[in-house]
Amino acid sequence: MRIYDPNQATLQALRGTNIELILGVPNGDLQSLTTPSTANDWVQNNIVAFSPAVNFRYIAVGNEVEPSDPASQYVLPAMQNIYNALASANLGGEIKVSTSVSASLLAQSYPPSAGSFGVTSSTYITPIVSFLATTGAPLLVNVYPYFAYIGDPQNIRLDFALFTAQGTVFQDGALAYQNLFDAIVDAFYSALEAAGGANVEIVVSETGWPSTGEAAATVDNASTYYKNLINHVNDGTPKKPGKAMETYLFAMFDEDQKGPAETERHFGLFSPDKQPKYNNISFS
Repeated sequence: MRIYDPNQATLQALRGTNIELILGVPNGDLQSLTTPSTANDWVQNNIVAFSPAVNFRYIAVGNEVEPSDPASQYVLPAMQNIYNALASANLGGEIKVSTSVSASLLAQSYPPSAGSFGVTSSTYITPIVSFLATTGAPLLVNVYPYFAYIGDPQNIRLDFALFTAQGTVFQDGALAYQNLFDAIVDAFYSALEAAGGANVEIVVSETGWPSTGEAAATVDNASTYYKNLINHVNDGTPKKPGKAMETYLFAMFDEDQKGPAETERHFGLFSPDKQPKYNNISFS
């Protein structure tokens, strides 16, 4: 499970459930956490106060912070301070500290073997990759074949985005790609290698498909995406065959007050009244 801020009521509700949790640090809090004492207080109030009753897995320090964002300068110092605060609380080996990024960081993603962060992104992400490599933490990546498809429908096939393509769609050297999800993940692996993070794993911290709002945003397509994704993630990618991908679905509920795009309101597996939107999805 992933939550995007340390909501106290949610953390209380998770006590004793043994649900593994990604806990987010809101982007607006990053600057304050560059002060070690503030980071220590944050860890004491939101982690130590609930551990081990709440099963914290990762701390996501910021979500999709862009290199051009003024907050980007605070991400790594905040990560380091939270890491040190966890270590001081004897939780450093159990809870990994990372940040969540989007595919926009990639300057090149096709073919996946040529994946790279580019000059602008590298200045921001390379020191973070070094931190992750040193601490044994994964990079959290938000992977959205839907947005890649609607951004370039002339060159990206819908069946490639939905895991329904029959056979290889494109060949990248010795690696054959049948779905877009794998291509995006492997492009990130290539970019990590180029940035000195060959040992850094990827956790897919968000992926989903909207059920209404724009082209290809239908209940049928969303259901197909989720079902096929769940069936696929244990298989790994062409670059990492057989290595199950830890993957988090976005989102649990539709967010009827979100925007500005209509699709942003319809990524949930459940509607706001808690009714399931899809009947053919199994997590077993």
